[in-house]
Amino acid sequence: QVQLVESGGGLVQAGGSLRLSCAASGRSFSNYAMGWFRQAPGKEREFVGCIRRSGVNMYYADSVKGRFTISRDNAKNMVYLQMNSLKPEDTAVYYCAAQGTVVNWSSPAAYDYWGQGTQVTVSS
Repeated sequence: QVQLVESGGGLVQAGGSLRLSCAASGRSFSNYAMGWFRQAPGKEREFVGCIRRSGVNMYYADSVKGRFTISRDNAKNMVYLQMNSLKPEDTAVYYCAAQGTVVNWSSPAAYDYWGQGTQVTVSS
């Protein structure tokens, strides 16, 4: 079992930056690929990006590519989402998620464990 807790959300002006953190419990954190998703009011949960177990490879949604960066520290059981050049359309609740056996990088249904989410609001 893996428990996930996100932090770092808040209110930021357009063009600003935020760094989200996700703390994972459990000794097998390095066995999980980690993803970030977001969900705006009235919309479906959307893939933001993910990072492989080793932390070497990352994949991003086109909407955030070049602005967001995912990293992880397996020694600390942490995964991060650095968000730069934020836009009002980035406003959403952001979730981290863990996937054991990788079947699909971008589908929420493929992830086994989820955090409770952290709100990010970008003002124009």
